[in-house]
Amino acid sequence: MAGNSQRRGAMRKPGTKKGPIVGSGGQSRRGLRGKGPTPPAESRTGHPARRASTRRDSDSAAKGDKLGAGGSTGRGGRASRGPAALPETVVGRNPVVEALRAGVPATALYVASGLASDERVAEAIGAVAERGIALLEVSRPELDRLTGNAVHQGLALTVPPYQYAHPEDLLSRAADSGRAALIVAVDGVTDPRNLGAIVRSAAAFGAHGVVVPERRSAGMTASAWRTSAGTAARIRVARCTNLVRTLKDYAANGLMIAGLDADGTVDTDDFELATSPLVIVVGSEGRGLSRLTRTVCDVTVSIPMVRSVESLNASVATGVVLAEVARRRRAG
Repeated sequence: MAGNSQRRGAMRKPGTKKGPIVGSGGQSRRGLRGKGPTPPAESRTGHPARRASTRRDSDSAAKGDKLGAGGSTGRGGRASRGPAALPETVVGRNPVVEALRAGVPATALYVASGLASDERVAEAIGAVAERGIALLEVSRPELDRLTGNAVHQGLALTVPPYQYAHPEDLLSRAADSGRAALIVAVDGVTDPRNLGAIVRSAAAFGAHGVVVPERRSAGMTASAWRTSAGTAARIRVARCTNLVRTLKDYAANGLMIAGLDADGTVDTDDFELATSPLVIVVGSEGRGLSRLTRTVCDVTVSIPMVRSVESLNASVATGVVLAEVARRRRAG
């Protein structure tokens, strides 16, 4: 009869719906074991996401080789910098000229082929020739690609990453100067223009250096260089991994820690610690000093103001306090 496996010539093939055959060796039990979680799409061979990721990596590598590890730029003239602190690119005629006037260190000036010259272009070309900076003429499509399609106006200036000092180097500079140490530390200042203005004030009023944390803080970008008006070349900026720990190290070396705060325990009129070895800590543009930073401050300092004004910009407040410190030290 049909389906009778006992009929002459009939055979049962392994793996049919009739179930396992004798002597399977437990293959069915092993088949029940899981194979683990499904890998990400980018790791699965043949998946569209894997192919797209491979293309992106190839494009990034090719661009890095072409630019000498230059980053992509956005509108506003400054390239974003990744964790590897790659060179950034200043784009646009005015930003390029301002950067060169401020003495921002640069490695190359890219000029679009056939660019109609004006005073800014002529000044930029003359400045790089005088300073020995490489001048490279490229096609406009190539310049578009190098700058990430930013509005470059035919000019792009590559700027190498800033060489930060170590926080201890600032103590050495203070000891060599023969004056009481004066260091400015920034706590979460994220606007590079504010940082540049703080660096400029620190240089103007005799500070021995500025300390910035690695995370959640602006760095010495081309924008900060421009705002500092070139003073970043005359004062050292150090970078630390943990600001609170660095402030504790400074305190252990005999420096007093004074944080700027609108509700400070003293105001600048009674700031007697100004003549002592001192670290002035300025908080972020919005929230001010962080909670942990406030705990290591020996004193918080406020600036007397009329009631109609709630607060000052971080860089302006730093300049006011530094000016008072310099005045007291001259008088002392």
